[in-house]
Amino acid sequence: MQEVNPKETTRAYAFEMWMKAPMPMVTLFKTLDVTRLRRVSRRRGLKFNMLMCWCTGRAASQVKEFFMLPVGDKLMRYDSIAVNTIVLNRDDEVSSCDIPFSDDLAVFNTDYMRLTRHVSETCENHDITESMVIGTSALVRYDIDGAVGMYSGIFNNPFLIWGRYRKGLFKTRLDISFQFHHTQMDGTHAAGFLDKLQDVINSQFD
Repeated sequence: MQEVNPKETTRAYAFEMWMKAPMPMVTLFKTLDVTRLRRVSRRRGLKFNMLMCWCTGRAASQVKEFFMLPVGDKLMRYDSIAVNTIVLNRDDEVSSCDIPFSDDLAVFNTDYMRLTRHVSETCENHDITESMVIGTSALVRYDIDGAVGMYSGIFNNPFLIWGRYRKGLFKTRLDISFQFHHTQMDGTHAAGFLDKLQDVINSQFD
């Protein structure tokens, strides 16, 4: 990653407007059709949460705003993306695990299984500092209609939260929330990302 001059980027106005705002985070809600993802999970024996994380990284990699992030009082540009997941560790507490994103699902799945297992067994977080990390939290035991993440003032990373998917007669739906720093992207970029996420779910598993 490297520091960039905000005035030389498309985020110049947003940097000026939102970097010192007391609450610069925005949250969007969307209901995804994950029928296809659930089917792939069952047929291939892949974890549903892993597939959601991969689809998140795949969609984000197509949106250039994800490669920049306000860090402290600076705007940083990254060359790569990672996806974070929260892991229940052996002490029945939670640990954080960053997984490097790869376009190759098999590679991402291997990294996901290896790293989450290591974090679960050691109770130690796995952090990737050289990539722009997208946070996720899956509350799969619970039916939730939405969630708004907190703003710590330290981490400005985009963050997705989802609960248990809802099975219908013909479709399976998943309610998600997406929180982002307004300096990093505008609402139109965030909404476009969520549309791309649905497109990835619908089209990447032929």
